[in-house]
Amino acid sequence: MTHAHHNLLGEPPATLLPGIPEADDALAAGADPAEVAAGHPTSSAAWAALAETALEAGRTIEAYAYARTGYHRGLDALRRNGWKGYGPVPWSHEPNRGFLRCVTVLATAAGRIGEVDEQERCTQLLRDCDPTLAP
Repeated sequence: MTHAHHNLLGEPPATLLPGIPEADDALAAGADPAEVAAGHPTSSAAWAALAETALEAGRTIEAYAYARTGYHRGLDALRRNGWKGYGPVPWSHEPNRGFLRCVTVLATAAGRIGEVDEQERCTQLLRDCDPTLAP
């Protein structure tokens, strides 16, 4: 017989970041992510778009740098919204996706340059934020 393990203390509530409508709208309309990041440097979504483009083009170090910037901007936003360094940050909430995309690219880029500890840390963070995201 298997038993489900439950945290009897409960999990903190999900952190749901507010959107940045001007940045989100500009990105959705196809604006250059570099211009969006310059105009809205706290937008993890803009940094994620830059990181993903760089990664797809094989510019790993550039992708790493963009992803790390978006990751730190996202951590700042999460903390401002009550996150204590743990607990759910669900992908299903659209404004959380920029941060989660940055963590994903950061994990991939770290792996490509042999920074295994960082890759593992980012992968665990994704698992902790939203278990549906990480392998």
